[in-house]
Amino acid sequence: MTFSGTMGMPLHFGRMPNWFTEHMGELSKAVVESVIQNYGKSELLTRMSDPNWFQALGAVSGMQYNSSGVTAAVLGSLRRKINPIRDELGVYVLGGKGKAAWRAPKQIEQVADKHSLDGDELVRSCQLAKRVDNNAIQDGYNLYQQHVILTDEGDWCGITQGMDTSTRRARRYHMHSPSVRSFVDDPHTGIVGERGDSILNLADSRADNARQHIVEMTQDEPRAVLDAAREITMGNYHEVRDQDVDLKRLGAVLALSHGQEIDNFEDLLMLKGCGPQTLKALALTSELIHGDASRFDDPARFSFAVGGKDGRPHPIDREALRDTINHLQDSVEQSKLGYNEKSKALKRLHRATRHIEDTRAPEANLDELTSAEWARAEKSGGHTFMGKVIPGVTKTIVNMQNSLLYGKSDDDAS
Repeated sequence: MTFSGTMGMPLHFGRMPNWFTEHMGELSKAVVESVIQNYGKSELLTRMSDPNWFQALGAVSGMQYNSSGVTAAVLGSLRRKINPIRDELGVYVLGGKGKAAWRAPKQIEQVADKHSLDGDELVRSCQLAKRVDNNAIQDGYNLYQQHVILTDEGDWCGITQGMDTSTRRARRYHMHSPSVRSFVDDPHTGIVGERGDSILNLADSRADNARQHIVEMTQDEPRAVLDAAREITMGNYHEVRDQDVDLKRLGAVLALSHGQEIDNFEDLLMLKGCGPQTLKALALTSELIHGDASRFDDPARFSFAVGGKDGRPHPIDREALRDTINHLQDSVEQSKLGYNEKSKALKRLHRATRHIEDTRAPEANLDELTSAEWARAEKSGGHTFMGKVIPGVTKTIVNMQNSLLYGKSDDDAS
């Protein structure tokens, strides 16, 4: 069992409109199927076990990029969409939030029986992962979610989440089975989150002396898991700021979607006719499917694909969201029939973006981009969790969220 790292996030509260959960599930399902078709089930687990990639999946689907709700929202909507075809895919999304988390062992046994897997060992791994997260790493976060993504070959990825109500922070933990390749160079590169109070990490190899004086929780000692070298701070603010985004990478996406690059890349002509908003969303979604680990250090950038339900960085463009889902679903269905042209075009879309990034010096201006997207939303009818954008009203409410959720921001503090 290997610890991939953790993601620290502020606690967010709010509702999920039915239209949003439906679209989010469809987009997440299309991404998952595309990854499996192109790279296999093991690669899907590799990506799901990376905290940054997982957060980017939530952002590209319309969730607030730094929200604690990404975990339950992504895996909940994915479970509803994937499980009806789970036997076909060979991928099972198990467990859940609250009481649903306790059903994971029984669900694992059922999958193991169906595919002649070692159910006892899989259940033991599931329980060990939960105990390591909740007991061996004493960081003040109490677990309330446990999700397991299991394949018909016995590989798995465990995702658990805890909360600290005193600091209004959440922390998500990612583990994966030994047979799953780490998505990062060092599988033990540790915490990706906000550094808070001291953490008693009994799973660290350096805690040998401490472990000798504590009642052994399992027969296997946890391996070295946490190292603050890969720390990413998810700030206590709602908006997307310059420091959250690789502006050159975002600039390349904007140059592709608003320029004439489709005409310059013959392989992309199949995508000609897409509007700039859909091209932007497709480019970022293509990167999520085909990009390497180094591309996901700034998950906030992916929130510019279709926008966010909380109006950050801007309201959701439902037309671009639907078009993106349709393109991805069409690509998946055509590939099942042996027609890979559209799938290849989407893969080359990411390469085209990288080409612009490498040969030019594009850099996005977040203030200008956000203002333009809000103006478009007010004119053409963007959506947030409150419904259709009301010019002059919705934005005012959204701008109040920082103080309502967090009090004064760092920028406001004197």
